Amino acid sequence: MTISLFTLVSLSACGGGGGGTTVAPPPPPPPPPPTGGIGRNGVAVGTVTDFGSIFVNGVEYSTNAADFTINDSTGDESDLSVGDVVTVRGTIDDNGTTGTADTVTFDDLVKGPVDSVNVDGNSLVVMGQTVRVTVDTSYDNTGGIFNPASLEGVLPDQIVEVSGYFNGTGEIVATRIEPKPVGTQFEVHGTVSNLNNTSMKFNLSALVVDFSPPAAIQDFPSGQISQGDFVEAKGMSIDSTTGELTATIVELESRVPGTEDGDRMEIEGYITRFVSATDFDVDGMNVTTNTGTTFTGGDAGDLGLNVKVEVKGDVDANKLLTADEVDIRRPKVIRIVGDADSVHMNSADTLVILGITVTVDDMTRVEDKRSGASGPLDFADINMPAYIEVRGSVDPDATEPSMLAAVLEVDDADTRVILQGFVETVGTSSYTVLGVTIGTGTGTKFFDENDFEISSGDFFTRANANPNSLVKARWTKSSATTITAEEVEFEVEF
Repeated sequence: MTISLFTLVSLSACGGGGGGTTVAPPPPPPPPPPTGGIGRNGVAVGTVTDFGSIFVNGVEYSTNAADFTINDSTGDESDLSVGDVVTVRGTIDDNGTTGTADTVTFDDLVKGPVDSVNVDGNSLVVMGQTVRVTVDTSYDNTGGIFNPASLEGVLPDQIVEVSGYFNGTGEIVATRIEPKPVGTQFEVHGTVSNLNNTSMKFNLSALVVDFSPPAAIQDFPSGQISQGDFVEAKGMSIDSTTGELTATIVELESRVPGTEDGDRMEIEGYITRFVSATDFDVDGMNVTTNTGTTFTGGDAGDLGLNVKVEVKGDVDANKLLTADEVDIRRPKVIRIVGDADSVHMNSADTLVILGITVTVDDMTRVEDKRSGASGPLDFADINMPAYIEVRGSVDPDATEPSMLAAVLEVDDADTRVILQGFVETVGTSSYTVLGVTIGTGTGTKFFDENDFEISSGDFFTRANANPNSLVKARWTKSSATTITAEEVEFEVEF
């Protein structure tokens, strides 16, 4: 995206009187356009990927003079973490990669006790809200409360805060899950359904909210809650018998941030309503495209409900975002866990694991998951030896086995090695992924996508019959020059 300021200069020349003719000097040349100047106002909605200022949607925003609002209270940058979804209002430089934030706002989508966890289904339920986890989900491991720092480490009745995006079915797709202490105020966002003004209750998905007095009803123009309103409900307790939230506050909220006619907007999220490629919503924001719209990662035919996108464009007086760029975010299902072979081998933004080149850019979320780690981690600070997990997608432009990292985590040293990716070739007892040959033996266990154990013959028959199957292999690091997997499992793209 390029945004420029130009200064119009008016010049005039005058002639003198008297006995002769005076020729006016030529006007000075106009000043050159700025390089790095501040552009027009705009709004960015996206996931925090790094700090040192704040990185959102690939843009580094200076936050020296920014005001921070964290869950409706005054805060600062230290209250945020990689994976939090924020709204940044400010300006962007004409280089399109740096800007200045005036305000940064964070609001979780749900905060409260976990009802249930479904590891195989990559989901959990928090206060009646279905939360989907993906390779893009970050887990806070401060204090080792999640052990491990993954969905497997989240337990029922733990209090968690979830940041993320709504999808087209009203589920939350988590970008970050963080534990919270007992005594934390519960919060949940959603669309009002089953409103009953007599009993003074309504539903937010499966959660029943009791808004009887003395609950404060805030920011509703009519002073009353209506069916279909998008609200945030807060409370300190859930009835142990009924499972209902006793609300202390119910506040009317907007699905999208306030914008003005002519604002520049960058919004990341899922398509939550889809009529056509020229009429759809991204996380509630109405979007249209035209013949001038540029698509990356796919084309207009790839758009549809629940497709993740990043859209850039201008907002008009009717709150319609006309996209000049649509980036279609393909599923990021490649996963590598192990010791880095090298860091910064080719440039300051690459590393190699299992011989596979991994590219890191401004869209990569970099986290330090090592015990005792505090504060953000910059990729340039990673030194060998390094035990690393990367999750992302195959680099379509590379001529050698390569991936683009969506998430990079540095963790405590371990002997566990994992490679998940699409099968390229299949032999009688081995297969290759991203150029890596993975062998199997008598000790290898094989599983289908539902975690049911299958035979070696069943696995290789399926792998041969279904080219490009997504498969995860796990083994223990050793000095052997060949890889023999301990477990091999079919996976499902999500």
